[in-house]
Amino acid sequence: MKAKFTKKNVLYWIVLNIGTLLLAAGVYFFKAPNNFATGGVSGISIILAKFTEGRVAWLGQTEIMSIMNVLLLIIGFIFLGKGCGFKTAYCSLVYSGEMQLMKLLKINLPLTDDMFLNFVFAMLLTAAGSAIIFNCGASSGGTDIIALIVKKFTKINVGKALLLTDFIIAASTFFIFDIRTGLFSILGLFTKAFLVDGVIESIGKNKYVTIITAQPELITPFILEGMHRGYTSFKAQGGYTHEEKTIIITVCKRGEALKLKMKINATDKKSFVIITDTNEIFGKGFIERV
Repeated sequence: MKAKFTKKNVLYWIVLNIGTLLLAAGVYFFKAPNNFATGGVSGISIILAKFTEGRVAWLGQTEIMSIMNVLLLIIGFIFLGKGCGFKTAYCSLVYSGEMQLMKLLKINLPLTDDMFLNFVFAMLLTAAGSAIIFNCGASSGGTDIIALIVKKFTKINVGKALLLTDFIIAASTFFIFDIRTGLFSILGLFTKAFLVDGVIESIGKNKYVTIITAQPELITPFILEGMHRGYTSFKAQGGYTHEEKTIIITVCKRGEALKLKMKINATDKKSFVIITDTNEIFGKGFIERV
């Protein structure tokens, strides 16, 4: 099957690459220099780099992480085949490559002596990057590949196993580095999880609008022509007045919902409107599988 080079596909890959860039920047500029080992391959590489420092000149955190990501990809393709996923392989390799390119900049790290400020940016950038990648239906590889292998061949609860592993990685920083680094690593482990969920929900948040009206002709043209959205409508009867009504259902972006509300307020003040948040909408005009 030939690849479809459409505007939507190009935008998809641009967004995916922005996600990997944010993730790489968060790890390279803020997470690794401050030894915030919050789990995953980046956490393991931060810990291993402590033992190679001064012993193997060429083997720093970025090199260890890149080697681990490539090895895990190879293992993933051996045990999972196509189940490893092209997007996951792509993100993993681009992520590792971006880390190597950032190293060529030769910037003195950490960027600031304020450890809390470094922590905030480490969490914000890595959480935003991970959320964008997940929202595109991909992952950055690493321990996600291990999770897929474990899920395929065992009945172990993968989520709990990975959380326990990440906790052990974060807790080890108390002994390998110092108490302050350990506290930040443990805090980061849980902070990132909440931030990733929050960003994913924010990215996918839209509005579900239900309108009950006796004059649908005042509203539906605006939905079709002004918002370029579709709608579903059906007849109903008021339980108290027994008047015939039309129920109109549409989904739209947050900005469009505001315009629709203003239009209804200006033209049909007697209508009854319910606007609710939705986190995921699949279909034309919203989330479509690439």
